[in-house]
Amino acid sequence: MYPGAHVAEHGDKPALIMAGSGFTQTFAELDAAANRLSRLLRAAGLQPGDHVAMCMENHDRYLEVVWGCHYAGLVYTCASSRLTSEELEYIVNDCGAKVYITSKYKAEQAADLLGSTPNVELRLMLDGTIDGYESYEQAVAAQSPEPIDEERKAGLDMLYSSGTTGMPKGITREYPNEPLEATPGPIVGLLQLLFGMDETKRYLSPAPFYHAAPLRFCLATQAIGATIVAMEHFDAEAYLAAVDEYDITHSQVVPTMFVRMLKLPQEVRAKYDVSSLETVIHAAAPCPVPVKKQMIEWFGPVIHEYYAGSEGNGFVYCNSEQWLEHEGTVGIPIVGTLHIVGEHGEEVPQGESGTIYFESDAVFEYHNDPEKTKASRHPKGWTTLGDVGYVDEDGFLYLTDRKAYMIISGGVNIYPQEAENILVTHPKVIDVAVFGVPNEDFGEEVKAVVQPREMPADDEAAAALTSELIQFCREHLADVKCPRSIDYREELPRHPTGKLYKRLLKDEYWKAAGRSI
Repeated sequence: MYPGAHVAEHGDKPALIMAGSGFTQTFAELDAAANRLSRLLRAAGLQPGDHVAMCMENHDRYLEVVWGCHYAGLVYTCASSRLTSEELEYIVNDCGAKVYITSKYKAEQAADLLGSTPNVELRLMLDGTIDGYESYEQAVAAQSPEPIDEERKAGLDMLYSSGTTGMPKGITREYPNEPLEATPGPIVGLLQLLFGMDETKRYLSPAPFYHAAPLRFCLATQAIGATIVAMEHFDAEAYLAAVDEYDITHSQVVPTMFVRMLKLPQEVRAKYDVSSLETVIHAAAPCPVPVKKQMIEWFGPVIHEYYAGSEGNGFVYCNSEQWLEHEGTVGIPIVGTLHIVGEHGEEVPQGESGTIYFESDAVFEYHNDPEKTKASRHPKGWTTLGDVGYVDEDGFLYLTDRKAYMIISGGVNIYPQEAENILVTHPKVIDVAVFGVPNEDFGEEVKAVVQPREMPADDEAAAALTSELIQFCREHLADVKCPRSIDYREELPRHPTGKLYKRLLKDEYWKAAGRSI
């Protein structure tokens, strides 16, 4: 399935609407644009299986670029627009890209890459050009809007980890080598069977296109023939306004977006009609129980949750009704078999935390990183994303935290996600990160860095807020799990997808203490 399959039936139907600018692209326009780019890439000498890299903001033409690569049977890497030049250079070289596509918005970084990405043979830029780059618009306009002449192969994404715990790593999956027309993609089936997606629906995407879930869900939505409404940037009130204006039926968010919406004044929330929503999907991080309860009360029992990774090694899912019966769960496995494993590779008893492994047929590797690939494998062939959790008596999975963030204080294992989930519900807190910092007596102690609704005016106000927040945490958790100290920042380093760059904060504190992690 692909956009061109819907042109004959409803070519004039919007395939994409940008919520901010109002830019609209029909299925016929999207298909023609993808055909033009696929021809350009083929004319440049690229063959099925070759690599293309791209780095842009949520641009009007982002998805046509991806579909053009897909139509040409290429492996495409969508890099984060938040990367440093060094990180971007690493990804472009590491994935072996022969073509690099970007926008004038990223011109400064585009210039940085000119002398450091020698394998790139063609460089294209949207919205203008700089030295070393050709105009994307002019280049594709010179090509025919008809499909390439030979049998088309379906392309494949090769995405990189967000780099929350170090340099991004590419995730490689087996190249399908199948005809474009006969390759539906795994997300298509999930959207149709699990989430009720069909060509009559409208899907709101508030996240960056380059991240795995937004990218794959957007492509699958257009493959089905439904309309995407995409936000250039997430804003809580703008999200509600888009739901109301476009009668949105489906959407995918992350828990931090729920938090932002719930922090809106009640009179703002009440302005917008969200009754059109049939399915709101969330993932990427554990959702605090009080937050999800409030969202179900507000939106209704339309909220679905899943736990999975770009690696595609498993898929865990629950709907609102299941979640309400098992508060805090991320669901039960519908792809792959779960195994909860202890420190020595043994399976642990029900209810006990351990590393989460999937037993499945999925094949993936971390590109050019055999050690990380090896570390993701269990001796029995199971694979892990590095998360920690446990399974209840009914087989429902609960996430505890990432193994890398576990705090060991005085021999006690502490998972900071618990304190984060409590503190973020406090009315004076916008965002929070909890992690371990050095302690001479206990090895580590629990530290919180908080983005407050209002920054404390002075040290006395900060001390009062700290006391209030620590007491609030202790009302819900054991003392040992709560922060011993709190610092305040105007903003925390979050990925636009909602993932917290906790490693950046943790590194900062450990370096300040003259220690390494």
